[in-house]
Amino acid sequence: MKDTGLPSPWKKVALLLMAALLWSGVAQVERSMNLDRDRLGLTRVEPLQNAPPLLAFVTVALGGFRGLISNVLWVRMMELQEQDKFFEMKQLADWITKLEPHFVQVWAVQAWNMAYNISVKFKETEFGVYPDRWRWVKAGFELLRDEALKYNPYEPLLYRELAWIFQHKMGHILDDAHMYYKQQWANEMSQIFGMDRPNFEALLHPQSDEDRRRAELLTRVYKMDPSFLKKVDEEYGPLEWRLPESHAIYWAAKGLEMAAQNPRRVNTNDLIRLRRVIFQSMLMSFHRGRLIPDYLNRRFEFGPNLNIIPKVNYAYEKAMEEDPENRENIKIAHRNFLRDAVYFLYTAGRETEARRWYEYLAQHYPDKPLLEGRPETVPGQFSLDQYAVARVTEDVGETDPVRIRAHLAGMLAHAYARLILDQEDEALAFQRLARRVYESYTERIKGSEMRIGLPPFPEIAREVLRRLLDPQESPFSLEERAVLRTKLNLPAETTPLGSDTNAPAAAAEPSGSPASR
Repeated sequence: MKDTGLPSPWKKVALLLMAALLWSGVAQVERSMNLDRDRLGLTRVEPLQNAPPLLAFVTVALGGFRGLISNVLWVRMMELQEQDKFFEMKQLADWITKLEPHFVQVWAVQAWNMAYNISVKFKETEFGVYPDRWRWVKAGFELLRDEALKYNPYEPLLYRELAWIFQHKMGHILDDAHMYYKQQWANEMSQIFGMDRPNFEALLHPQSDEDRRRAELLTRVYKMDPSFLKKVDEEYGPLEWRLPESHAIYWAAKGLEMAAQNPRRVNTNDLIRLRRVIFQSMLMSFHRGRLIPDYLNRRFEFGPNLNIIPKVNYAYEKAMEEDPENRENIKIAHRNFLRDAVYFLYTAGRETEARRWYEYLAQHYPDKPLLEGRPETVPGQFSLDQYAVARVTEDVGETDPVRIRAHLAGMLAHAYARLILDQEDEALAFQRLARRVYESYTERIKGSEMRIGLPPFPEIAREVLRRLLDPQESPFSLEERAVLRTKLNLPAETTPLGSDTNAPAAAAEPSGSPASR
């Protein structure tokens, strides 16, 4: 019989057995090499665990060749980045992360690419609505949170990148769609936290079906630990967990905790960056960390969270202690925060607290001027009242909506306070000043209302009045609130906090209030 040259069935079986034996050998050698590298400190990664079957097979089958292939793809990926071909980059990055899941820089670059480079390619579908852009921003932080950290739970760089997207892309006002991001995130977080402070006990020990649903959503979908969430809120809060900067603090703090469990694998600079995210996000939470629901328009407005001033100060002091090399730079930011804290408290009518922090500022920075370029404004020569008046004049030129809104709220609060003291002329003066500042601001930002606009002036005034009449938010005593209600022809205080207060509604504004003038 003529030999066809084809292997017999036994030869095929032998070849398959040999291939299986070789693959098994490769797996054993690679496992041994990983253990040796880890023992000798030659690598910062760990053997791949909890991987899907296909990924596990690829890592074993290709063995050491994975690194060579990944390097080639990485070089091509950087070339595509220089050519602004971001969609093509995403595909290559996806391949690399499947070949080398411990290649943390690829995860970071891919997440940045989606959240920053690809997202901005999409425009609004209607005025102020950016669903496609939000989808890519969300895909960026979900990639880090759901995939990268699964394979690299001790890498500070990944926690920093995740926190940065929350802090910078979603928290700041640099993206035209930032309000849409905040609104979408607040809507998602409201499914867990409701419209109030988190009920940590219900999240930690759910009793009802609704509590169990919320706890599962928090842990399974958003990969957050309720006990650690409570710990972060106790250390840095009370935080508004429907806002992105609170989540930046959470993930940065989580990164520090995980790094502490593996100190020999950590770069000191990574820890510095994580600490920086915390105090910078704390500052953001102070400036605009109070969420004001606008039920009429089904959206949110933002205001300063004055209740976390002591915790923000704590975050700065902790950062200075833990990062002595950058202490002087942190001190500059700390002093700027204290100046804002004093001013915001003063303009909110909380003068007792303002004076206490003014004394703290004078104690720690006695030779530093309160106003830049004006050396005569050192605390010993410049009073709190003088400083507040000077800041109002200086900040009228601001284009930050949160700061302007804080000024307006402060001036209106002073107007109501003067009304209580029977100083109607001064009350009217504060109200007129607030109105002029509002009109001046809206004139300056024409064309940018969507990004940095303010709600109508009467809405701002009504929100200020609501807080001043709320027993748990108001700086006024029960007697003072009663006087204010009498002055404004409002009914007596009867309803508890959390119910529909008997503050004036839009259709029934009192003629004597600043909102109506």
